[in-house]
Amino acid sequence: MLKPRTAAGRARETHRRLAAEYEARCALIHADAFQLLAATILSAQTTDERVNSVTPALFARYPTAKDLAAAEPAELEALIHPTGFFRNKAKSLIGMATDLVDRYDGEVPRLMKDLVTLPGVGRKTANVLRSVALGLPGLPVDTHVLRLSRRLGLTTETDPVKVELELNPMIPASERGDFSLRMILHGRQVCLARKPRCEMCVLADFCPSANLPTR
Repeated sequence: MLKPRTAAGRARETHRRLAAEYEARCALIHADAFQLLAATILSAQTTDERVNSVTPALFARYPTAKDLAAAEPAELEALIHPTGFFRNKAKSLIGMATDLVDRYDGEVPRLMKDLVTLPGVGRKTANVLRSVALGLPGLPVDTHVLRLSRRLGLTTETDPVKVELELNPMIPASERGDFSLRMILHGRQVCLARKPRCEMCVLADFCPSANLPTR
């Protein structure tokens, strides 16, 4: 096939090929939007596996936003200690839960403008909530999505919000979350930060950054 010549063309072909390679799934274990919101706040600067190791006890102790809003900071900090930055994260979790109770009757809001006002919630976290738990358009841009988007020549931006806004028109709204999840999986397994495995990459034939051996 002809190589896509534009950023939008490369985005569409990336979306098509990665859909054949990966099941779009969120690695954070959760039962509802509230649990995913808490888990995503905890996921900053740590691994999904580490978060998943603490959330069962966390959600057993604080099953609702009302319970979490009333948490004793020291007890909460002890539960989430393995995720790192536990004091700041505990403050964000309690603040987030308090806002949910005070402003939204304990429910997670659906609108981006409301989500980003919650403590500990930026556009990336809000997009995770919208696309994974709420069935709404959302394209989370984490370090993997940012790295792959630049390597594939989909953007030259370095700010995650600018990258998101540039990618959005390239991907159908209902598929943006799945696109992000598959880019993350590809970044973790193939397009690694330090030594990308270009020789086994399904995108290498049109990726401007591909480093393939000459024949």
